[in-house]
Amino acid sequence: MASRHLSRSIAMQSLYEWDFSGKKTDLEKIVERNVKEFGPGLENPSFVWELVTGVIQHLSNIDKIIEKAAPEWPINQIGIVDRNVLRIGLFELIYEDKTAVPPKVAINEAIELAKSFGGESSGKFINGVLGTVYKELEKDKT
Repeated sequence: MASRHLSRSIAMQSLYEWDFSGKKTDLEKIVERNVKEFGPGLENPSFVWELVTGVIQHLSNIDKIIEKAAPEWPINQIGIVDRNVLRIGLFELIYEDKTAVPPKVAINEAIELAKSFGGESSGKFINGVLGTVYKELEKDKT
């Protein structure tokens, strides 16, 4: 598994656990434990931290974007896996350096996470929401 893909998986699992606990557990401890458990050979765990801290810093805005892009799905009704995959995907799509993570890579990686960890229709749902946001971002550029 590629290092950045593994980092995204660890970030998603950490955010999932934190979200599942009602955001009451220590996210830093969760990430540290998950990096040790799932990424012992990970060359650079800083990407895991970049994703997790980026999502947390922009959580309110990211959740508003999810609600706007998927109005028929209130944020608390989206499955925990899908919700956190979307958060990571949107963070990368909106806030990351586009030369480091091109938008189509961010979307594809999120879809792969959804297929690996989510339900049967998770990949399609993630693709639909991120595709909608990407189209809006492209419109805003013109």
